Amino acid sequence: MSKSALIVVDIQNDYFPGGKWPLVGADAAADNAARIIQATRDAEGLVVHIRHEFTSQDAPFFTPGSDGAKLHAKVINQGDEPVLLKHFANSFRETELKQVLDQHGIDELVVIGSMSHVCIDATTRAAADFGYTVKVIHDACASRDLEFNGSTVPAAQVHAAFMSALGFAYAQVISTDTLLN
Repeated sequence: MSKSALIVVDIQNDYFPGGKWPLVGADAAADNAARIIQATRDAEGLVVHIRHEFTSQDAPFFTPGSDGAKLHAKVINQGDEPVLLKHFANSFRETELKQVLDQHGIDELVVIGSMSHVCIDATTRAAADFGYTVKVIHDACASRDLEFNGSTVPAAQVHAAFMSALGFAYAQVISTDTLLN
């Protein structure tokens, strides 16, 4: 029988309006994330929070010790839910994430959070490479506009491109409602 964990990646204050690096749809994604977190808690499942800080005070966002680097109030950890600090896009790199999952006998992951095109992508690919079965909840993730070759790529297209790539080879990509039903 499979055992699942919820990985909440980088839902932090700087990604919200008024933060240093606001994402398109951050509030809606966090609302869905909060629903998923509550359902996981209600089922007495494992919720692991990932919090990113850069190592320099000169970072564009998530500066060490700043309010912007704190978990957003909509998804704050409760009780003994671990909060793992990372300094790289991949939530497994130089963290205890794999050890925490192994200690709990986890073989399936549900991944939510930000940014779709960086940390969600890197974490999902690493999880699949480690042999986990992965679900990414697309409407509990957020992104932002990017630039490529002098053109602006709207956040919705960035998000769709990364979700479609993850769905092609690394994860089942589904909605919050599909997961919860």
